[in-house]
Amino acid sequence: FLSKIPADSKILEIGAGMGEHTGFLLKRSNNLCATDISSNSVEVIKKKFSSYKSFTAQVADMEKLPFKNNEFDFVCSAGSLSYGNNIKVMNEIYRVLVNGGSFISVDTLNNNLIFRFNRYVHYLKGRRTKNTLKRMPNIKLLEEYKKKFGHIEVKYHGSLTWLFPILKLFLKEKTINRLSIKFDKKFRIRGSAFKFIMKATKL
Repeated sequence: FLSKIPADSKILEIGAGMGEHTGFLLKRSNNLCATDISSNSVEVIKKKFSSYKSFTAQVADMEKLPFKNNEFDFVCSAGSLSYGNNIKVMNEIYRVLVNGGSFISVDTLNNNLIFRFNRYVHYLKGRRTKNTLKRMPNIKLLEEYKKKFGHIEVKYHGSLTWLFPILKLFLKEKTINRLSIKFDKKFRIRGSAFKFIMKATKL
């Protein structure tokens, strides 16, 4: 999805964190604004990408974005959907996109019972908050995006990830990764997938 973004597109990145994915977006567009709710993270991003003249970064709450209606061609997010109220974030993304604009998201999926249990264990150990567990994207949320935007494309990945600890007893990691990729492409199973990539287009 990202490879098809035109170079003159105006892009908004939400939940940018320390800019782990910002550099890749800058390769796709000449006009990018990266945002995060943490002022410290924004300062890090500004320093990291200060050489780009077409780049800006600012503090922003993705539940209430400080931008005009229909301002961006694309909104992008990597792993940040669970850090805001799902519906508020969806509505804000929709609002700031131009008609025909798209939201591209890479995130984890919370339908597989094994992944859900693992994340709950991390919560008990203090590595996750209760809110992030509640807001973790699931298939129901993706369906809400389809209703709101009018059209979505979704690719599911890691349908065998939950089996990796067992497979490692018999196979090498490279072999497991190749097997996982082939399985995802052939069967397109969504319920057990570990991650998804979604492109929601505002019609």
